Amino acid sequence: MQRQIVCALRHRVGMEPAAAGQRDWFNALALVVRDRLYDAYCQTRQRHAHQQRKRVYYLSMEFLIGQSLRFNLQNLGLYATAQAALAAEGQALEALFDSEPDAALGNGGLGRLAACFMDSLATLDVAASGHGIKYEYGLFRQLIINDQQIEKPDEWHSAASPWIIQHPSQSMIIPIYGRIEHGFDAQGNYNPMWLEWKVLLGVPNDYYVSGGEDKGVNRLRLYHAAASDSFDILIFNQGDYLQAVGEKIGSENISKILYPSDEILSGKELRLTQEYFLVACTVRDLLRDFFAEHQDIRRLPEWAAVHINDTHPALIVVELMRVLVDEYRIGWDEAWSMTCRTCSFTNHTLMPEALECWSLPLVERLLPRHLQLIYEINHRFLTTVSRRYPDDAAPLLPSLSLIDESGEKRLRMVNLATLGSHKVNGVSAIHSELVRDMLLPQFSRLTPDKFVNQTNGISHRRWLQLANPALAQFFTELIGPAWLDDPHRLAQLSDYCDDAQVVDRVRRIKTDNKLALSNYVYSRYRIALDPMTMFDVHAKRFHEYKRQLLNVLHIIYQYQRLQEGVELATPKIYFFSGKAAPRYTLAKLILQLVNCVARRISQLPRVNGVIRVVFLEDYSVSLAERLIPACDLSEQISMAGTEASGTSNMKFAMNGALLIGTLDGANIEIRQAVGEQNFYLFGHTTLQIAQKKAQGYRPYEVLSQQPSLQMALDALVSGELCADRELFRPLYEMLTASDYYMHLADFDGYRHAHQQAQLDFSRHTEWYRRTLRGMSRMGSFSSDYTIRGYCRDIWNTDV
Repeated sequence: MQRQIVCALRHRVGMEPAAAGQRDWFNALALVVRDRLYDAYCQTRQRHAHQQRKRVYYLSMEFLIGQSLRFNLQNLGLYATAQAALAAEGQALEALFDSEPDAALGNGGLGRLAACFMDSLATLDVAASGHGIKYEYGLFRQLIINDQQIEKPDEWHSAASPWIIQHPSQSMIIPIYGRIEHGFDAQGNYNPMWLEWKVLLGVPNDYYVSGGEDKGVNRLRLYHAAASDSFDILIFNQGDYLQAVGEKIGSENISKILYPSDEILSGKELRLTQEYFLVACTVRDLLRDFFAEHQDIRRLPEWAAVHINDTHPALIVVELMRVLVDEYRIGWDEAWSMTCRTCSFTNHTLMPEALECWSLPLVERLLPRHLQLIYEINHRFLTTVSRRYPDDAAPLLPSLSLIDESGEKRLRMVNLATLGSHKVNGVSAIHSELVRDMLLPQFSRLTPDKFVNQTNGISHRRWLQLANPALAQFFTELIGPAWLDDPHRLAQLSDYCDDAQVVDRVRRIKTDNKLALSNYVYSRYRIALDPMTMFDVHAKRFHEYKRQLLNVLHIIYQYQRLQEGVELATPKIYFFSGKAAPRYTLAKLILQLVNCVARRISQLPRVNGVIRVVFLEDYSVSLAERLIPACDLSEQISMAGTEASGTSNMKFAMNGALLIGTLDGANIEIRQAVGEQNFYLFGHTTLQIAQKKAQGYRPYEVLSQQPSLQMALDALVSGELCADRELFRPLYEMLTASDYYMHLADFDGYRHAHQQAQLDFSRHTEWYRRTLRGMSRMGSFSSDYTIRGYCRDIWNTDV
């Protein structure tokens, strides 16, 4: 390996060892590791082809990979070898890890889940590939200046990533725009022609995903848009050379940025184009793979499973129909059956703003043939429903239709994905129930067997073995290494919960992790922290339903009590981290409030020694790997019925944090697993919230009964936190007027849960006994088990 690294440094990076910097050495090592990944991928692919395995195509607009070097070295069993090879050249392996930027291919939980699934698919040797877009820029880099979030471009150097191999020879032509000319074939069948379309060129880029214990390697195929080799001939022939060049430049913008703003028409058009671009490229790759091993296109559902991760790739239902009907001349009914048997869909949200709808004029302009097919799919479906339920059709059809006609006509992507899939799953038990009963009740009535649950999971190799190596190694010393292949074996740790030496070792590992985080915070922000203090962490994207505002209201309440002379059971440091969408005004204001409170507390000597607030900017996978192992208490406090599942709750619990939270998402299943005594529960249930709102929820009545809460709320507009008394008034008015997410209604229960957690933490031995017991019961939340469920219940493929 030493020779290979030096060779890569000189011949592929173009640097001599004596002149090379850390980034050069990182690139050289990454290229050597990539070569081994590629070799292993070829072997895996050949084995799957020989075994005639069904292939899974997992489509997602996001894959939040994070850093790759350490993870690949771990999975390939090359860590010690690489360490020795670099040491012989006078280089420290650990020093190279920080040279790698996080791959900016995702935003939050959706993308990180997809990355964990790719890890598990490779580890379980499932014949699978991920499909996404190779964005040049990520969401944004976050800076905090004067307490406010400032967005900067996230230039993660995708073009120079040593992990990605581009395949221009496999580029594909994607048609878009144009018009439809009606016509009929010789048999009198409708045979439209899609004419005058423009060209998108999809260029595949492969990132290879290693499985744990060198089990196998799969491919994550990321497409970027490039200008086609020829100009738009029609425009060119009309004499407008500059416009022709402009069309080429415009096409390359498609893969520039993750989630362009959809508040303006051009942003909406770009988003929809991105979604179509992804599915169209994937269909061409799918067919290329299929015909390399098979001949009869009618057997496609036997050999391919297409999975739609959230609604963004839902157009693959229509694109697959277009290809089958227009290009392979398969009859409508057979083509629809093939499409539905091939596709499956995961719904990730119940939030209205996240349920995608596209205006029909926009769809028609971009994809005229696809809109024809959508109309036909919808017509045939609604006709079938009307015949099946002649007496109930009138109330059924509006909610079942692919077209929302309540205002401007819009295409409902969730309905399209549901109708075109043979299985639809939610991502936690309660979420799947709400999908069936609240989001898609009419579809559930028509096809109840279509709906299943697959609770999300996390890669224990990434989030325990890699992120918390000392703890993982200790577990291996106690119960052997088999838990890495079968995380259910973590249950054996329960045998040690009454062993004082084991519990103390768990405590010392946690303290070391807290010390490492404290050192990071000091080096980055010059804030000194005491690792013996309770570390309370709220790390999520900022959104009203995730209720960072409830957390910060409680912090204000606490510091006001401290100023009155009330003592806390134990000192505490509150960590916040997460980004707010650039145009989400209230979320950005909540983020600013957190930083104002942090600054205010730092100015109060009587308070500052007891509680602190620290905001860690620019939350990322690599930052999470520092933060999660150091956490004592994890905030999972979304209003019940709003979080589909969550996976950060699993990551924190698997690393020995206890959770404070509501009966929402996967919290419910985690609480059942770890035991009610190891979960600090508060808050109204989904049913109680519905009843309270139906009866007329009045926030002012809550405030009238809790003067201390009113006092905390008044701090937002009294000048206590900020000289500008009007700055946080929108938050004050939102809470007092409507409080849609029930912050005030849940406050008292939240306050009591925190009091109990702080009291319990002061009894250190018992606290760490409980954390060990909780970790012993988290094995079932490995994404390996989630993927086994998908293979068994949804994709019908071997594992």
